[in-house]
Amino acid sequence: MEVSSTAIVVTESSQAGQARRTASALAARLGFNEEAQGKVALVVSEAAKNLVAHAREGLILLRALHEGHHVGVEMLALDKGPGMADVERCIRDGYSTAGTSGVGLGAMRRMAAFFDIHSVPGVGTAVVAQLWADKPPPASGLEVGVVCVPMSGEEVCGDSWAVDLKDGRFHVLVADGLGHGPEAARASRAAVVSFLEQGPNPLVELLRGAHQELRSTRGAAVSFASLDGAQLHYAGVGNISAAIVSPGGSQRLVSMNGTLGHQAPRMQQFSYPWSRGATLVMCSDGLATQWRLDAYPGLLARHPSLVAGVLYRDFSRGRDDATVLVAREVPRGESR
Repeated sequence: MEVSSTAIVVTESSQAGQARRTASALAARLGFNEEAQGKVALVVSEAAKNLVAHAREGLILLRALHEGHHVGVEMLALDKGPGMADVERCIRDGYSTAGTSGVGLGAMRRMAAFFDIHSVPGVGTAVVAQLWADKPPPASGLEVGVVCVPMSGEEVCGDSWAVDLKDGRFHVLVADGLGHGPEAARASRAAVVSFLEQGPNPLVELLRGAHQELRSTRGAAVSFASLDGAQLHYAGVGNISAAIVSPGGSQRLVSMNGTLGHQAPRMQQFSYPWSRGATLVMCSDGLATQWRLDAYPGLLARHPSLVAGVLYRDFSRGRDDATVLVAREVPRGESR
């Protein structure tokens, strides 16, 4: 399901209040009860206060979560601040480097259904917290983290994404509508509709179906990935960048030239080795192509939302819609 993120810059206290109000309103729209809305507001408020106290460049990203009948809110707090040399020490209640009571991170971890953090001294910190209207959903077998943010000044994102289980295999889509704004959004969402309506077809057939669906739009760059045991299959048209990243290195994936819906002279599927512990990263061209993960010790082992958040924080071009999708398989029923 395509869900874009709401981005709130947080560098002073009034922006922290805006982040809290935005999060509370999102939780209310999703059907959270009053107590659960309060937890969302408190988590976001604590994160925003930390950004004001410590960060040079602070950003809160809010995203609705939909897993079957379960609905939730995900918050990413990103900064280019001093970072933490000892994350666990900083999370303990009573520890502070800014003269505060030092309960922010600890309180966030207690209230959230899921909490994770990554920090590099001198680079910055990324925090993710997930809260659910009811109980968290069972693990699906695929962990996914996504940042999908419109260009500054636009109300809708021209990028879209989706994840679907087809014939027992996970399929992933990232689409980047040509340009930005409502018409770009219409194009990328048409790709999502085509993808979700089609059955478990070969990836080239999924591309052809989307190609027909997008003919009445301005067109889009579209890429599909499918996880099939020891292989990852990939097919794309246009400038979606993608890679399989593992502790041993990374493998960039191949897309063909063209714009789906207009010119797609060649469509081809490629297959790559895939192993447990590998991570798939897919990005629209709102991210600079020279992104890499080996400069962030330990990040690859953290939740995919943190990986997506750090890549967005450090490699966003800032002049286009930007999407980063990070996916990793986990055994069914196993969660972090």
